[in-house]
Amino acid sequence: MDLRYPIGKLQVPKNVTLENIQEWLKEIETYTIRLRETVDSLSDEELRRTYRDDSWTVHQLVHHIADSQLNMYQRLKLALTDENPTVPAFDQEKWAIQPDTKLPIESSIKMLEGINERIVSLGYSLTEEQLDRTFTQQENGEITVATKVAKLAWHEEHHLVHIKIALTK
Repeated sequence: MDLRYPIGKLQVPKNVTLENIQEWLKEIETYTIRLRETVDSLSDEELRRTYRDDSWTVHQLVHHIADSQLNMYQRLKLALTDENPTVPAFDQEKWAIQPDTKLPIESSIKMLEGINERIVSLGYSLTEEQLDRTFTQQENGEITVATKVAKLAWHEEHHLVHIKIALTK
């Protein structure tokens, strides 16, 4: 198994349907419950564990998941409200070392609960036509709403598995 991608790289069907969207939204909807089940009772030592050499700690991963969902949610909303907006890059390495990432992970879990609730509400209202709306990311080019919803679900699951791997070491 490639520990960088323990669930594999993101794979989006060529023709995303509203049923695909609903499947991904169900994962997002239950994510913070599953995350809490995994991290709520961890000790400081366990929060310092990593899933591979030179990777982020469990503590850093939880904050990163919240930071990423925040950025991806904003991109999703921009794609739905603007005509193919260009969005800035998100330097996750620089975000990961900001002072707020020293806070207890509860702050990021609460943030995720709210963001994911908003993503799910927005996602269930999407129409077939909206799935093809786009935004342009400076480094990755044009991305559709459908692909962004897929990534919102995949990214959380990807890091939940990282956390679980770290906790087995």
